[in-house]
Amino acid sequence: MPHGQVAPLHLYFTCRGKGDYQIDYKPAPRISEADKTNDQRSLHRALDRRLYLLVHGATQGSGKPVWHFPEKVYESEENLRKCAESALESFIGDLSHTYFVGNAPMGHMVMQSTEDKKIPSIKRFFFKSQVIAANKFDIRKCDDFVWVTKDELLEYFPEQAEFLNKMIIS
Repeated sequence: MPHGQVAPLHLYFTCRGKGDYQIDYKPAPRISEADKTNDQRSLHRALDRRLYLLVHGATQGSGKPVWHFPEKVYESEENLRKCAESALESFIGDLSHTYFVGNAPMGHMVMQSTEDKKIPSIKRFFFKSQVIAANKFDIRKCDDFVWVTKDELLEYFPEQAEFLNKMIIS
């Protein structure tokens, strides 16, 4: 090997127990009680899929209550990521069990006001955040909330289905 190059190191591990005993492995079921009862307020459902948080209530662009992602108007935060963190924090509280993937939005959508043509369009930026090591959050500041799969999400937003399909990989 030429000087200055490092050979790749491959490590393989095996684990052996002491003594003679047999571990009977029984996988946990993939269908939870929340799946059986269709409890969309539980994070303990659709265990083999990603879940997305939707909240019900008034949005920034409309005074009437609708289903939407957690959102906040960008005001004085130092960047859009901080605004996204603030938006999520206002609904779930402590962010210690969440992880924001990257500093840039994963997508954006321009929404035209349908009620009043004098109101300028609204830009909605989407950030990806993941729940880590938590089974439940105390969701607040909304009328209701659901944790939905991608397929269920598209049922809530059929007019944005094409955009959401492109933005959300799985």
